[in-house]
Amino acid sequence: MMGNLTLDQLRVLVTIADTGSFSAAGRKLSRAQSAISQAVATLEDMQGVLLFDRSGHRPQLTEIGRVLVEQARLVLASATRFEAVAASTRAGLEPELALAIDPLVPTAPLIESLRALSGTFPALPVSFSTEGLGGSLRRLRNGSAALAICLLLPAVPDDIVAYPLLRIGLLPVAAPAHPLASLGRAATRADLEPHVQLVLTDPVEPGGENYGLLSARLWRFVDLGRRLDFLLAGFGWCRMPEHLVAEPLAAGRLTLLHIDQDTTPRDGLTIYAAHRRDRMLGPAGRWLLEDLRRRLEIERAPGARPEARHR
Repeated sequence: MMGNLTLDQLRVLVTIADTGSFSAAGRKLSRAQSAISQAVATLEDMQGVLLFDRSGHRPQLTEIGRVLVEQARLVLASATRFEAVAASTRAGLEPELALAIDPLVPTAPLIESLRALSGTFPALPVSFSTEGLGGSLRRLRNGSAALAICLLLPAVPDDIVAYPLLRIGLLPVAAPAHPLASLGRAATRADLEPHVQLVLTDPVEPGGENYGLLSARLWRFVDLGRRLDFLLAGFGWCRMPEHLVAEPLAAGRLTLLHIDQDTTPRDGLTIYAAHRRDRMLGPAGRWLLEDLRRRLEIERAPGARPEARHR
């Protein structure tokens, strides 16, 4: 009951619109036509509007009637989702799954896992946010996310359980017209220092820990897309995920740089699936974690067993 409005009245209204008549709606709802007519009359009286024009052979929706039928559909769909979430929670499913994703995480496999999650748990509300560097870990710790797909630098914190999923190769690149692109040799720190380095940063704690900084001039970005735009425009150099710059490199829009004594791991940075140690995942979160691990897990030597970090 919403005030004096009931879901049953909305269901009657929608059924009449779908079947085309009061009598057909009565048959579909297993009610007498008089009961259907009374429900509509009560609804019209309560709302102070005329929903149907009854002057013809069959009642026709009025203009306001058509608008309110669509509103009724939305309310009924929302009520169905409400009941489904409640039923799933009674069965042990978490009421919501909140995810936080670092910008470096590849999109395609994540989309496939989320599509599979939706098919397996169709009534589960999922919230999703892409965070700036450090944001996913912060959301885990403040309880606004249950599962994060993220970097954990310089190491996995003690309060976090983390499962390695894949490694992201980072390539130092610049636009072909950038001075570093024409060095003809490996760039030293002295070569890099005068030029702008385009770096990802934590928007909440921009003065926090930084890694791989070699230039004296830093331009800070929260998202990879905007950083790529500036990179292609020749405003600086940076290390970019290999999967994002493969096409620009092949097309000659970017040039691969070689850095002398580069400390970036040659096998890339590890992307983890992580959750708080004191906040275990529910059934859907565990399902998504295992699906992601199957799709993205780091290749191991034969016989090696995948283990969580800090389990």
